[in-house]
Amino acid sequence: MKFSILVAHFNNWEYFQETYQSILNQSYKNYEIIIVDDCSSQTNDFDNLKKLAEEDAKIKLFQNETNKGVGYTKAKLAELATGDILGFVDPDDNLYENALEISVEQHLKNPNLVATYSQIMLCDEKLNPLQIYPRSKKIKNNNKFFFNINNEVSHFFTFKKKYYTQTTGINKSLSSSVDFDLYLKLYELGKFHFIDQPLYLYRQHEKGVSQNKNRKEIINQNWNQVLFDTCKRRGIDRIGNHFVDSPEDLAKVIFKWENNFFKKLKNKLLDL
Repeated sequence: MKFSILVAHFNNWEYFQETYQSILNQSYKNYEIIIVDDCSSQTNDFDNLKKLAEEDAKIKLFQNETNKGVGYTKAKLAELATGDILGFVDPDDNLYENALEISVEQHLKNPNLVATYSQIMLCDEKLNPLQIYPRSKKIKNNNKFFFNINNEVSHFFTFKKKYYTQTTGINKSLSSSVDFDLYLKLYELGKFHFIDQPLYLYRQHEKGVSQNKNRKEIINQNWNQVLFDTCKRRGIDRIGNHFVDSPEDLAKVIFKWENNFFKKLKNKLLDL
């Protein structure tokens, strides 16, 4: 199986050099690296990527004509990928050396598997490991009311392209919550498999998009929209006592409903 490593790059050359090295260190070698640069503004970022692509035939490099945002860029990456299995790697994060091998192994075991996801190692700015992200865990498949509201599904997320093409694709208008939109769309097509070990090193730093406090309002708007679109696709018009008629505060509503005492107790009983 060919693996497409997808990198949405923007002003990240400094960190991406480490990311690239972690890709070169992979034990599984049947891969391609698709990079779309979203019109980086930092001097020499794209020139450095071009030099790298000239030296490595596995790299396929593209650039948006103007800055289009993460939704557009990730959708373009998925469209350009030629592999059987796809996985996004942020240009400031790293992979464990067996990340591709372990993920592909699960896809080979189960041809009908839609996606895999693993635990994440949270790291400091210098990529020193701090702790395993506590929310990642095995989820129930085929649950109409699964919204990933507690962030159980995250990196390292790998998915078969044949299933991706059955969705409406990544929402190009999103400027955040792009991965969550993808997870929820693919979840509706079949089984996810949880890999109970960290395969992904997540760098925490001030420049990280998801950690930028100034973008919190936009992030919340996008997340609410993703959840609203999910409800519409699944024919859900009510969450508990709340009628789903707009995206406003939907994340708060679902989080409160998902984490109330009686629902959590019911889920524990079902797991027995």
